[in-house]
Amino acid sequence: MSQKHDVLLEVQNLKKYFHVSKGFGRSGKLKAVDDVSFQIFKGETFGLVGESGCGKTTIGRTIARLYKPTAGQILINGNDIAHLHQRQLQPYRRKMQVIFQDPYASLNPRMTVGDIIGEPLDIHKIAQGDARQKRIYELLDQVGLTKEHANRFPHEFSGGQRQRIGIARALALEPELIICDEPISALDVSIQAQVINLLEDLQREKGLTYLFIAHDLSMVQHISHRIGVMYLGHLVELADSRTLYDEPLHPYTQALLSAIPVPDPDETARRKRIILEGDVPTPIDPPAGCPFESRCPYVMPACREVRPVMTESKPGHFVACHLVNPVLVTLAQA
Repeated sequence: MSQKHDVLLEVQNLKKYFHVSKGFGRSGKLKAVDDVSFQIFKGETFGLVGESGCGKTTIGRTIARLYKPTAGQILINGNDIAHLHQRQLQPYRRKMQVIFQDPYASLNPRMTVGDIIGEPLDIHKIAQGDARQKRIYELLDQVGLTKEHANRFPHEFSGGQRQRIGIARALALEPELIICDEPISALDVSIQAQVINLLEDLQREKGLTYLFIAHDLSMVQHISHRIGVMYLGHLVELADSRTLYDEPLHPYTQALLSAIPVPDPDETARRKRIILEGDVPTPIDPPAGCPFESRCPYVMPACREVRPVMTESKPGHFVACHLVNPVLVTLAQA
């Protein structure tokens, strides 16, 4: 899976800054995503996790070109779409779709379900008349709904059903990549499992590739092949799912994993809970060195002076931490 020809999406040095007001006529830049690079291979689920405000949703929306990147490259099958105009982007819209976090806010309340699912078919001129209607019914069936649902409006459905409608709309153009932006966080726990099972079934049937953005670490572990950990707009660790959960190297990843609840009370008593002290720095004025240095229990002088770079510490396991890469620390202190 890790061969070069299997790469579907490659993000290189991606940056997304927002201009914000500091008051009194002053302005600044909020560095939501700052120099992030990773690859997603065909047929895999790449999980992206981190605290609220770390930039993971901004990455997803920037990759989908809902936001225009400040800098960097977004390569789909080797083609850079980072700075294309809207008309030039249209062929790539078919290759890449989004399932949004809020299944109600992302559906037009004035449109029927049939029109919501059929709208991508109309925009890209894929099907009309009876063929369009047949395709809508097929998509409803694929997500566990019936053709009778096509004439109803979004407010007539439960949260789980609305998310199924969002999934059907994302499938309409037969995309290669689906960006799942916290697709289960607004749903009840029992419904979350149904939606995850649906996504996994669709992936097996259609060979789909997912970028799965979430803050539920246990769910990300369940569904993802590889996982990237975000902190303050930076990717700080990347590894396959089992390795990341069994051998986390970055102190922030270790703290995140220690917070996952387990159903066994004896196991809970044995586990060491890592409590992070200090506040998350502002992305308007981030630290010059490691973005985690203000909260890290192992902080060193080099952490405050030199930003660590993502380094492959073990095969397939990348981490940006001076603690793990002592050679870089020595050079920084020299």
